Amino acid sequence: MELQYWIWIAVGLSFSLYIGIAIWSRAGSTKEFYVAGGGVHPIANGMATAADWMSAASFISMAGIISFSGYDGSVYLMGWTGGYVLLALLLAPYLRKFGKFTVPDFIGDRYYSNTARSVAVFCALIVSFTYIAGQMRGVGVVFSRYLEVDIVTGVLIGMGIVLFYAVLGGMKGITYTQVAQYCVLIFAFMVPAVFISFLVTGNLVPQLGFGATDAEGVYLLDKLDGLHKELGFHEYTSGSKSMFDVFCITMALMVGTAGLPHVIVRFFTVKKVSDARKSAGWALLFIAILYTTAPAIAVFSRTNLIETVSDKPYEQMPYWFEKWETTGLLGFTDKNEDGRIQYTADAATNELDVDVDIMVLANPEIADLPNWVIALLAAGALAAALSTAAGLLLVISSAVSHDLLKKMVMPNISDKGELIAARLAATAAVCLAGWFGINPPGFVAATVALAFGLAASSFFPAILLGIFSKRINKEGAISGMLVGVSLMLFYMLKFKFGWFGGGEKADWWFGISPEGFGTVAMVANFVVTLIVSSRTPAPSKDIQELVVNIRKP
Repeated sequence: MELQYWIWIAVGLSFSLYIGIAIWSRAGSTKEFYVAGGGVHPIANGMATAADWMSAASFISMAGIISFSGYDGSVYLMGWTGGYVLLALLLAPYLRKFGKFTVPDFIGDRYYSNTARSVAVFCALIVSFTYIAGQMRGVGVVFSRYLEVDIVTGVLIGMGIVLFYAVLGGMKGITYTQVAQYCVLIFAFMVPAVFISFLVTGNLVPQLGFGATDAEGVYLLDKLDGLHKELGFHEYTSGSKSMFDVFCITMALMVGTAGLPHVIVRFFTVKKVSDARKSAGWALLFIAILYTTAPAIAVFSRTNLIETVSDKPYEQMPYWFEKWETTGLLGFTDKNEDGRIQYTADAATNELDVDVDIMVLANPEIADLPNWVIALLAAGALAAALSTAAGLLLVISSAVSHDLLKKMVMPNISDKGELIAARLAATAAVCLAGWFGINPPGFVAATVALAFGLAASSFFPAILLGIFSKRINKEGAISGMLVGVSLMLFYMLKFKFGWFGGGEKADWWFGISPEGFGTVAMVANFVVTLIVSSRTPAPSKDIQELVVNIRKP
């Protein structure tokens, strides 16, 4: 059967499943819309959390960026997985015991201030919109290649699907849809990896295969190092980033993970505190399956790409090359007009432009795997992007309807009115998210990394100190969040978007990349919070008792 038919079947069946689950589990109350009624089983919640977490950045872009960056790309693996340990140990159980719907809910009540709540809502919206831009970009990339439409049309189709089940089902619909999406995405990610690992090394386990030898008895990593040297790239197994920048990026990703509102809210959906801990453990296990496979996919795809295209006649390129060219994500410019593809590290002589976001998706085609495997991967990539986009939309809608409208503007609004407001907010959010997806600030993983920096600089200190320190007051928390998020936004806009006079890599402060600057902004948040809190009145006894009670088993 032709590839296009397989793709329509795989995508059609998976989308039908998601829509069916959304209709079956539609929300009838604000509690079901915000926290799925609070009765989700820990294993199901672990799967849903993994799907919510493993976005287009994890599925599509992470292995792609590792395939091009090699050792430098390991920061994403270390930061994103390490962050879950922080979340499980330091935040999730205590926030579940607090028993609210959202992160701004916690901050507003813990710091006894609507101003603190407003700042938290602003931060939640900034983080979520930055994050969702990467997801919608991922949806557009997948649709543009596999459904053979342009990226704009792909983003619009994805918007429609997400809007349907997020608005109809709320957290209840999203939770059970994400359980299905996790099953689809992990199966779709693992099958091509197992196939290619067996074909190249004879080993069915990808995690072992990428450290094994090929048919000629050469270790794959040694082979890839050699190919990189020949083309002028730095060795795949050596890094080009400074150790300090690697540390900052890893730390920003770790604490950003622990501060992401759409991940934290998942732990409000279980019955009790112990279930929150169990959910975090299950989620880490489910996430590890994909994250330990990503480096293998990176090595396989990078090696296959170089061997397939480097110094080969353009006319002899296989079918997939032309298809990816039409998306604009792969391009060949014959600079020396010899008809052969010169792929080198030197920009002056390099004739091949490759978007890192295509590496995972193109990998099965480059390896000439069966059409049904390629179709399965397309369905999995869409599941990854849509699952996270839905979770982020819920954070945005709940921030507007619950934290702003219900808690501040219209405290007497009915349950039904709040539910309508939440759905209208989600509709507006998905439209804005679509615009970000069509006009993203960078490739998927880099865009998402900025969201982690924003979460690290704003939420993490306020939540951590709010749980473990009775002395931190509203003045300290508000000042810290404003300083942290403002510093991160300034650095991001200056060095990523060229605002405030632009800025080159050589001008980075302390040599820290925008993806790693969240660590500096987080430290500034901590320092300002502690100093301001020490010089202003302590919270009331009621608030201090609340903090003590949160930490009781």
